Amino acid sequence: MQTGMFRTAILLGLICVTGPFAIDMYLPALPAIEAALGTSISGAQLTLVAYFLAYGLGQLVYGPLSDQIGRKKTLLIGMSIFAVGAVICASAPSIEVLVAGRLIQGIGGATVMVIPRAIIRDMYTGAQATRLMAAIMLVISISPMLAPLAGSAIVTFGSWREIFLVMGIFATISLTLAQVMLPETLKADRRRKVNIKELSRSCGILLRDPVFVGLTFIAGFGMASFFVFVSSASFVYTGSYGLTPTQFSLAFAFNAVGFFMATQMAGRLADKWGLATLIGRGVTGFAVCATGLAALEVAGFDGLWVLLIGLFLAYAFLGVVIPSAMVAALDAHGRRAGIASSLSGSLTMLTSAICIGLSTPFFDGTALPMVVSIALCGLAALALVAFTMPKLRNQQAELAAA
Repeated sequence: MQTGMFRTAILLGLICVTGPFAIDMYLPALPAIEAALGTSISGAQLTLVAYFLAYGLGQLVYGPLSDQIGRKKTLLIGMSIFAVGAVICASAPSIEVLVAGRLIQGIGGATVMVIPRAIIRDMYTGAQATRLMAAIMLVISISPMLAPLAGSAIVTFGSWREIFLVMGIFATISLTLAQVMLPETLKADRRRKVNIKELSRSCGILLRDPVFVGLTFIAGFGMASFFVFVSSASFVYTGSYGLTPTQFSLAFAFNAVGFFMATQMAGRLADKWGLATLIGRGVTGFAVCATGLAALEVAGFDGLWVLLIGLFLAYAFLGVVIPSAMVAALDAHGRRAGIASSLSGSLTMLTSAICIGLSTPFFDGTALPMVVSIALCGLAALALVAFTMPKLRNQQAELAAA
C-alpha cells in the first residue's frame, strides 16, 4: 500500500472506529445497566435499537450536507453532537433518558459512517477503494478486541456511566486528529447546494439502480446479522454460559476477529476474482456456515465452543463481503457520492435496527434465537446475490470500458 493511502487509512480508521466503540465498549455493561436502572433485557437492548435507528436516519442528512459544505465541516458537526449524547448517557437517571442519549449519540455518530466512505469515493474506485476500505477495517478491528475489554475494566473499577464519558473523550481526540491531519477531499468547485428537488432526483436515480439497491441490502443483512449478535451476545455468554464480563469480552473478540482478518483479503481477492464473484462466494459461505450453526443449535449441539467456532467461520466469510459491497454500490455514482453514501449507510443501519427489533421478542437468553436470526439474515443476503451479481458484472464492464 502506498504511503499516502496508508496514512489516509489510519486517519479514516480512527474516525470510523468511534461508531463501533459506541457499541462495543458498553456491551459488557448491559447487564449492569439493566440492574442499575431497573429495566428488563429488552429495555437494555432498546438502547442499541435507538442508536441504530438514529445512526441510520442521521446518515440521510450528512451526505447531502457534506456535498454542500465539505467533508471536514460535516464531520465536526456530527462528532460534536455525538459528544453531547455521550454526556447525556453518562448522567442518565433512567432508562428513558439513556435511550434518548443514545438517540443523540446515534444522530451524531452517523457522520462516521458517511464521511469516510464519501472521502474514499472522492479519491478512489474499484479494487483500490476496496483495498483502502479493507485497511480502514483493519484499524476498526481494534474495537471488538479492545473496546469490550476496556468497558469491562471500567465497570470493574468504576461504573457503566464512565464508559460514556470515555466515548466522548475518544471522539474528541479522533476528531481533533482528523481536523489537523486530514485534507478536504471535496474541492469548492465540486460542491453542490442542498435542495429538495436535487435530493429527490438523486435518491430516485439511486433507488432505480438495482445494483445499488441490491448491494446495499446485501451489506445491510450482513451488518444486521452482526448487530443481532452484538445485541444478544452479552446476555447469552454471561447468562447461558456463565462467563464473566472479561471472559465475555475475549469471546466477543474471538468471534469478531475472523471478520476483520478476512477484510484484509478483500482487496487482493477483488483483483483476482472481480467484485461480483468475491461478493457471491463470500455471501454463500456466510449463509452456509450460519445455517449450519443454527441447525446444530436446533439439534441440541449448543456448547460454547460450537457457538464460538461457528460464528468465527460465518463472520470470516462476511468479512470479504462488507467492504466489497459498500464500495461497489458507490462505483457508478461518483457525482453523487455523498448522497449515495448517506442513502446506502442509512438503509444498511435501518435494516439492522429492524432485524434487531424483530428478533428481540423471541430472545430468551439462550443462543438459539440469536443464531436462527443470523442464519435468516444470511439466507436473505444469498437471495439478493442471485438477483444482483449478474447486473453488477455488467455495470463493472461498462465502467471499465468508459
